[in-house]
This record gives sequence, C-alpha cells and structure tokens, in this order.
Amino acid sequence: MDIFDKHLVLFVEKDGCPMICSVDMPIDINCKQLVTLDDLNPWFFPLPSNLCQIVPGSNHDFLTSNYRVVFSSPVLPDVVIDYDMSKKKFYVLQQEEVVGVDIDVKYMELLNAKAIVGLHFDDAKVQKLKDLSNTLTCERKEVISHDGVLIPLTILFSTKAHKKGHSPGILLGYGCYGEVLDKSWCAERLSLLERGWVVAFADVRGGGGVGPSWHKDGTGLLKLNSVYDFVACAKYLINEGYVHKNYLCSVGHSAGGLLLGVAINKYPDLFRAAILKVPFLDVCNTLLDPSLPLTTLDYEEFGDPNIPAQFEYIHSYSPYDNIPSGSCCPSMLVTASFLDSRVGVWEAAKWVAKVRGKMCHSCSRSVILKTNLSGGHFGEGGRFGQCEEAAFEYAFLMKVTGALEVADQM
Repeated sequence: MDIFDKHLVLFVEKDGCPMICSVDMPIDINCKQLVTLDDLNPWFFPLPSNLCQIVPGSNHDFLTSNYRVVFSSPVLPDVVIDYDMSKKKFYVLQQEEVVGVDIDVKYMELLNAKAIVGLHFDDAKVQKLKDLSNTLTCERKEVISHDGVLIPLTILFSTKAHKKGHSPGILLGYGCYGEVLDKSWCAERLSLLERGWVVAFADVRGGGGVGPSWHKDGTGLLKLNSVYDFVACAKYLINEGYVHKNYLCSVGHSAGGLLLGVAINKYPDLFRAAILKVPFLDVCNTLLDPSLPLTTLDYEEFGDPNIPAQFEYIHSYSPYDNIPSGSCCPSMLVTASFLDSRVGVWEAAKWVAKVRGKMCHSCSRSVILKTNLSGGHFGEGGRFGQCEEAAFEYAFLMKVTGALEVADQM
C-alpha cells in the first residue's frame, strides 16, 4: 500500500495474479458497515498480459498524481510505466534493451482490460512493448501435491529449441519466509533457453503470493509440505514431457538449499544435478546456537528445537542429519561465502564432507564445493561478478548433464 495526498494505491491479488488499483482520497464511507474494495470505486491499473512481478518505482512525491511501477516477467524485459491516477491514463516510459535477440515490438496487451471501466482500446493501442512471447513460451500450470493442494508452476522454454521429452531443465524453488519466488526477466537465461533448456519456477508452500495461509502451511511442523510440493513439480515436468527424466536439475539459494537438500536425501534419483547456493543445511545445530544472528528469529519459521516435539520433527528432515548411506547422489555444485553473516560457511563445507563420506563413492566425487573468500550471502556485487557466477553455474550444468552432446544428437 502507498498513500498520497489525493490517492491511495493498493496491491491486491485476484485468482493468483497480482493487481494494482488506486482509490481517490478522502474516502467517504460509513465506517459502521463492512466495506469491500468495490465499494471504494477503485481504478485498476492496466497491466501487461505476461505479468509476473510488480515492483514500485521511486514514488517519493506525496502531492503527485502519478504512480511509477516496474513490470517484469520471464518473457517481458523490465518496463517502467507511469499511471496518472487523476486522468486514469498510463504511459510506457522505458524498457530494458536486449541485444542479440529478435524481439517483437507490439501493442500492449492488457491482463485486465475487460475489468477496467472507461478504458478505450485506443488508450492501450498507442502503448508499445517489446517482449519475447513469440520466441519464448511461458506457461502457468497447477500441480497436485501429496495432499491434493494445487501448486503453481511456471514453465519457460524456447518455442523453437525445446524438444518435448528430450530437453534438459532446471527447477527453481525457495519456499520460506513468505517470499515470492523471483520470476522477473533475466537476460542470462537466454543462453540456456536457446540451447533447448526448460526453466521452471515452483511456488511451493512456505513462500508467498498464493494466499494468506500459503506461508504458514510450509512452516514449523508443516515444513515438509514445501519439499513434497517441490518433488511433485519435478515429477510433473518429467511426466508431462517438458524435461527428460535423466536431465532434470534443480537450483536453490539459502533456505531454498534446505528444500533441495531434503529432496535429494529423500529422492536421490530424481535430479541429475543440483546447485545449492549458500545453503541452509545443518538445521538442528544452527537453531540450537542462539549466538548466531538469525537463530531466534528462525524459530517461527522452522520451529524451536528446545521443544522436544519440534526438535524431533526438525531432526527428521534436516539435510545434514539425514544423508542416506551408500545411495547414489546427483552431481552437485555447493557454494559458500566466507563473509556470509546469514548462513555460516561451515554449513556447506561439513555437508559436502559428509556427503562424500556416506553416499556412493563414485557419485560423490562430482559433489563440488566452491567457496567465495570475499563475498557475502548474495555473492559478489556488480554486473560482471553476477555474469561470471551465472556462466560458471551454467557451464557446470551443461557439463554434468552432457547437454552439449545431447543438443548435437537432436
């Protein structure tokens, strides 16, 4: 929510899709009765049809009637749009340039055009956007989890390069702290997508963006819901032919590494490769050490191990404490940062050492630990540092999956 002199801006969700609306101020209502949003005569902002993520821009002027928003999706490069809340018009100001790729320039299609009162077609027609919807396909599916709950799964692939039933793929997940999985535009992904890879985003429970209870249903004594949701999405990609069963990979960052660690322990044959970036893996020992900066705050998310019942549950899934003996494991790239104040560098190091010692000797030789001696929790800063990190990760995935050889055979 943002408030201005004459307008109130609200961020709402409808059918799992984010929407924005403005309400004229002051609000003249009877506070003694129940009031719904429709009673406030809101103006819903026209949104791009391929919308996945909304980020408010710099809106520091309290007296303004313009509201700036940055929109992005897997097929829509970041676009900045100004909305005039007084005149109920909008203007496309700027869009990120993408070099070396054929991009269609077309009129802005509106996600909620039918719901916008007083919007004429010409108002939308003059606003042009660049997107890759003719080159890339972005689908939103709902996957049935172990308890019948529908899990949103966003699937991105190249329309031309994707080979049904044969393509390699990456499944990304997080599922903690009520955070919505980032599905914004990322130019680095194009190098994989043009090689036929599939990139999928699993909005598992424990994360956000689906409903008010979505976060709570993946915390504490319900934490394993996140893992089963993630596994259900992985199996869906294979069963529906989006990804070949021998070429599915997974990526998790921080608490998302916990998600992958549990999934790998329980289903070691499901993934061909995994990238665990500064992962939270030694859950029991970390939560039992109150001297660490985030320990007591994490009691609400994962449970308090000082309570016996909660300790038993945490210990039952903690990745470090449940590594299966003698089992084969996927190839893994595990990263750690020496200056990480959120997840200790020792967590990744001791987990890799234990995996190499307990799991299949041949498979565990492909478990790699990469330690950044100067970066923090989010790695190196700067654009070039991020590009080098992405290039290293993509090279690892293509090498261990043999994706280059597969592409040559196709």
